[in-house]
Amino acid sequence: MIKKIGVLTSGGDAPGMNAAISSVVKAAISKSITPFVIRDGYKGLYNDWIEEVDTVFANDIISRGGTIIGSARFPEFKEEEIRKVAVDNLKKRGIEALVVIGGDGSYQGAEKLTKMGINCIGIPGTIDNDIVSSDYTVGFDTALNTVIRSIDSIRDTMQSHNRCSVVEIMGNGCGDLTLYAAIATGAEVFSTKESFLTEEEVVNQVKELANKKKRSVIVAIAEKIYPDAHELAKKIESASGYVTRATVLGHVQRGGSPTGMDRYLAVNAGIFAVDQLVAGKGGLYIGMSENKLIARDIESTLNMPRKDKSEEYQKIREINKAI
Repeated sequence: MIKKIGVLTSGGDAPGMNAAISSVVKAAISKSITPFVIRDGYKGLYNDWIEEVDTVFANDIISRGGTIIGSARFPEFKEEEIRKVAVDNLKKRGIEALVVIGGDGSYQGAEKLTKMGINCIGIPGTIDNDIVSSDYTVGFDTALNTVIRSIDSIRDTMQSHNRCSVVEIMGNGCGDLTLYAAIATGAEVFSTKESFLTEEEVVNQVKELANKKKRSVIVAIAEKIYPDAHELAKKIESASGYVTRATVLGHVQRGGSPTGMDRYLAVNAGIFAVDQLVAGKGGLYIGMSENKLIARDIESTLNMPRKDKSEEYQKIREINKAI
């Protein structure tokens, strides 16, 4: 039976991370295991920013967005000598296992620590939903609802003034936020890395809608696929006649109190992660598959192919552009 475990968050913050931290802490205490948090991710593990926490700490954070224990980029963790220092910091406190909440990059560190004798379990925490071995990640639902509310608000003005709006959405190479938001808001045109439209194709689709006298048009685009959303808006305005402006939603998508679904996933994943560690397992990633929590080895999750959603993209395009 392990006696002490730690928990850290790594990579970009996501709503629900605090709920997962809270769950790990309380699940550990319920099994008479002493919980510790590591501040600022792997950087804190190296710098020995480690502290013991209790249920009072856990109860106060479950509804808060972001990550209360912080996160930081620390590429130096790829170096074995750096990881050895981190392992020594854990061992001198008697911490035998670690829960890592984050994305794919975070799991690479967790896998390496497991091979160095510290069992690690990963929990998917990212708004991008870009961890292919899990149907949904902690933070995705909250971010999606933020995007939907934003587009709905923009739509009110576009409809009132017969305009078009280009809305740039986060995703870091994964189009799920854009796709799901387009489905939920009826965005007439949308483009992602997986289902890419050239600027010319976007402009032509909006021009076609203008010819059909569509009163408002939303163009939802994933980040990083066009040089400049504002320049794209100018091209659309010139070709279609719609007054067109771009809105880059930015980091507003990453913040905010987590939704019920994100809290539900985070809490259950935290409990499940502690159960795996108690069973003596490590090098595993907790994922959601067919509405059930499962544990896969981290190495296989990092090499899983992304699901093909081209059919879904096509269906939504057909109904959203209908007049």
